[in-house]
Amino acid sequence: MRWILVVLCVVGIAAASLALREHYREGTSPCSINDRWDCGIVNHSPYAVIRGVPVAVIGVAGYLFLAALAFRKAYRLMLLAALPGLAFSLYLAHIEKDVLGVWCIYCAISLAVISLLTLLALGTVIAGAMRRPGQGAQS
Repeated sequence: MRWILVVLCVVGIAAASLALREHYREGTSPCSINDRWDCGIVNHSPYAVIRGVPVAVIGVAGYLFLAALAFRKAYRLMLLAALPGLAFSLYLAHIEKDVLGVWCIYCAISLAVISLLTLLALGTVIAGAMRRPGQGAQS
């Protein structure tokens, strides 16, 4: 499971890095697909920055942290770290849908990645907890 989680984190880092590139891009975004999908509008909005730090930078740092936890097989800590990441990503999806009215493909990919990471970490923690009582009885 460790490597699946690490690979998902790498995908998340890539998506957040592409969103960061859009944040600093001037001109038309290459992912400006139509009036509903435009990464440039989303990443240039006031919601793309928190106290001067681009949200995409927070995403890259978060995915790096989650990858380190997955690599160390610290699945409980990973779950605890992924839950606020998922909540924040869902909040940003709400902003895209209800406030901006425009979606960013990189943000949608990041939402899918953090959702999968959270579910897989939760499943791994539950599976580990279910396995432990049986192992203790056999020893």
